[in-house]
Amino acid sequence: MQESNIKKEIVEIIRKNPLQILGAAWISFLVVAFMVVGFMLPHTSRNSVLAADPAADVNSSLAARSSYADTVDRVSPAVVTVRSERKAAARTEQMPFTDDPRFREFFGGRLPNMQQQRPQTERAMGSGVIVSADGMILTNNHVVEGADKLKVELPDRRTFDAKVVGTDKLSDLAVLKIEAGNLPVLTLGDSDKTRVGDVVLAVGYPLGLRQTVTSGIISAKGRSTGLSDGSFEDFLQTDAPINHGNSGGALVNLNAELIGINSQILSPSGGSIGIGFSIPSNMAKSVMDQLIKNGKVSRGMLGIGIQNVTSDLAQQFGLKDIRGVIINSVRQGSPADKAGVKQGDVVVAINNVPVTDNNELRNRVAQSAPGSQINLTVLRDGKEQNLTATLTEFSLEKVAANNDDDDNGEDNSGTSRNVPNKGGALGLSLQTLTLQIASQLGLKGVTQGLVVADVQDGSPADDAGIAQGDVIQQINRQTVNSLADVKTALAKSVGKPALLLINRQGQTVFVTVPTQ
Repeated sequence: MQESNIKKEIVEIIRKNPLQILGAAWISFLVVAFMVVGFMLPHTSRNSVLAADPAADVNSSLAARSSYADTVDRVSPAVVTVRSERKAAARTEQMPFTDDPRFREFFGGRLPNMQQQRPQTERAMGSGVIVSADGMILTNNHVVEGADKLKVELPDRRTFDAKVVGTDKLSDLAVLKIEAGNLPVLTLGDSDKTRVGDVVLAVGYPLGLRQTVTSGIISAKGRSTGLSDGSFEDFLQTDAPINHGNSGGALVNLNAELIGINSQILSPSGGSIGIGFSIPSNMAKSVMDQLIKNGKVSRGMLGIGIQNVTSDLAQQFGLKDIRGVIINSVRQGSPADKAGVKQGDVVVAINNVPVTDNNELRNRVAQSAPGSQINLTVLRDGKEQNLTATLTEFSLEKVAANNDDDDNGEDNSGTSRNVPNKGGALGLSLQTLTLQIASQLGLKGVTQGLVVADVQDGSPADDAGIAQGDVIQQINRQTVNSLADVKTALAKSVGKPALLLINRQGQTVFVTVPTQ
């Protein structure tokens, strides 16, 4: 009875409110349908809807970078192991029991020569990069230097004897050749386009392990470390872990392009602390092409000594900005000398391209072919000048010969004497330079200046790093050979530091010293 009454009431409600009832039912249907379709959408479609949210787009981008496997798959087949063997000096070993009295008694107290020579073989392992399908391999010079035997092992464990095509100690690069074909090759990228902050991978064979991949970023560009004998350095710095054995291996970008050859690490422990250095691919390509073609590398040379501009030096040279490179010496008869370059000039551009530091200037000159002409934009006494120099070929032998020229001059300075300038404005005791003193200091060809005999502790000169044995050749661009010269030159330093030209072990450098 009660159920019948409920049905009658529902029918009556529908009869009196048909539109409202139909509307509510329609809305309920749409809600349910939307939920069903939403769950039925493919995963990728839901992500495309969410991508309208910027935060979701960032998360999606990060997720896409969560793996470098595709890059590694393209790079790893072209990174190889380089094994070297060198003969070392034979080691003398004492035979056992020679200190045993019973053993000595057996020989009547007189022992025969019981020492034996054991030949030594030193073995080392590094990495290399295949750069041509017919077996050309790029690696570090220090990986192969002095080796009597070289072997290259591919990632597929095939092993080949390797021959040296050419080496270049000054850039720490070498090219090897193995007799193989159809090898995987790593494409060389444009290292100039690499930016600080770019993600990179280091691939090699560290610490005797099989191939290893590490990741990081480019931490800096244009680094010069001074950690090796290499005179031409333009390193990419990276925090991708590099260890012993990674030398000669690949530094690649995420497009699987070679942008550097791993070369050095800076570490007090010998292991990676996140400061590694790679030779940029553009430098490596230039060296590699010359080694393959000529078996050696030719570089241009100007014949100058240079140093960076500091804020104090910029003030002394009247520069509005801290820019360019200061010429602190010009070798007589050199291309720079013939072009009219003067000591104290500031080079601000080469071939109309600005120069930022001395390492950049050195590398750009070296990358120019001997016999080619370069245009130097220099500032001299606040005025800009353009000079054209024809480069000669750089060689360590020429540099050494020029630095060791014999002094054929006469000693007209008389006996050596102390200049009474103990302390004073600079805090120095100075002595007139003689040929005898110059010879004792190893300064061949240096005939003028004042030798630093003593430096007062805590003096301006001491703070500036001037040391005993330095030779002061100029003060405020004026040549000094006596106390009178010093006083006259220092009179120009009222209210500002003095500018000194120092000859230190044959190398000249400008130094600023505050006057008391």
